Amino acid sequence: GSVGFLSMKPLISWFKDLNLRVDFFNLWFEKGHPINFWVSGLFFPQAFFTAVMQNFARSNKYAIDRIDFDVLVKDNWALDGADIPEAPPSGVYMWGMFLEGCRWCEQSHFLVPSNPKQLFVQFPVVWFKPELDWKGKKGVYPCPVYKVLSRKGTLSTTGHSTNFVRDMMIPAKEHPDHWIRAGVAAFLALKY
Repeated sequence: GSVGFLSMKPLISWFKDLNLRVDFFNLWFEKGHPINFWVSGLFFPQAFFTAVMQNFARSNKYAIDRIDFDVLVKDNWALDGADIPEAPPSGVYMWGMFLEGCRWCEQSHFLVPSNPKQLFVQFPVVWFKPELDWKGKKGVYPCPVYKVLSRKGTLSTTGHSTNFVRDMMIPAKEHPDHWIRAGVAAFLALKY
């Protein structure tokens, strides 16, 4: 378990996931830079997000410590990003996240309570859009994103958690405390 990607899946599901990851990277290698990225397939997504910010900072001659992401939920596309026509002008389109404790409403474009007996829902494609001196916006919930459901990790030698990826500012009508009490979080992988 210490040399593979973080997972809580049983062996058969883990092996299927491994093959999907290999396919994702083979496609990237053979066809070039993808239009969108399967965030769940990345071994260390924190580094990928840093690289996206670095590319934006370098191309615009900004200091990277002045860059952060605005998050735009693109619920008009397929959940796997298959119908996205082109790459964003800056940043990345990411897909493959799951929500626990709520769901995304495609009609209101906000977080809403979960449907009965529905623990997890797939989250739509998200545009992580780099912004200079981004101060955030009102009406959002800073949703924590984790690799796996355990919501715990250890601090690695790089200073990053082995499980926590980042916060993602998701539009919500309710105060963030409402979603915190509901235990809302996003995950890159489930147990099955």
